[in-house]
Amino acid sequence: MTLTVRFVGLALAWALATATFAQSTNDLASALKQRYPGTAFDTLAATPVPGLSEVVMGTNVAYVDASGRYFLFGRLFDMQTQRDLTAERLDRLTAIEFGSLPLDAAITIVRGSGRRALAVFSDPDCPHCRALEEHLAALDDVTIHTFLFPVAALHPGAREKAIAVWCAPDRAKAWSALMRRGLEPAAADCAHPIDRIVALGASLRVQGTPTLFAADGRRLVGAQPAAEIDAWLRASGPSHAGAAR
Repeated sequence: MTLTVRFVGLALAWALATATFAQSTNDLASALKQRYPGTAFDTLAATPVPGLSEVVMGTNVAYVDASGRYFLFGRLFDMQTQRDLTAERLDRLTAIEFGSLPLDAAITIVRGSGRRALAVFSDPDCPHCRALEEHLAALDDVTIHTFLFPVAALHPGAREKAIAVWCAPDRAKAWSALMRRGLEPAAADCAHPIDRIVALGASLRVQGTPTLFAADGRRLVGAQPAAEIDAWLRASGPSHAGAAR
């Protein structure tokens, strides 16, 4: 009898807490909509901090009080567990379905066992992309799928170089020679996926180069050092994808 009473009590407490949270969330959602009618709020969720809710606007994460008046833009850390809660949330928001990438439209190389998969959107005229190639060369046991992603607004000649690389007899060799030694491939034209990749990058919200994707869909932007890329890949575990082309 006592256990039954306790169970019922716990169930009622849980139901009450759930209803209270749902009501407060609805109230906050209404307040946000009223205060900021021109802003699209995608999700609203509780945080470990009492009185502070997480609000997602596209790929932006912010924290708001119960009134909807005060916003905090920045990182939320759990110092006890040493976790960056905002970074973890952004990883989930910006993740992609790695398996849906058209790997046949990438230049693929395999180093070592190739057990770790990595996709890179790279512009042939981007200096940071060239720096990244040096860092990637230091990685082992990795399969790298490079998508040629010329940013015409910044580098008007990048599209032609990307096409020339794709049309070269040995794409991987031509790409390496261009990015690591500055040797441009001879101008060429053939059936190529460059425009399709530019559209793909836009759909994935690739807003700068280089942008890297791990096998679990997480993204990393910029020419990070090899040690940081290695640690970032280890976080997703081994995953082989694709074969050398």
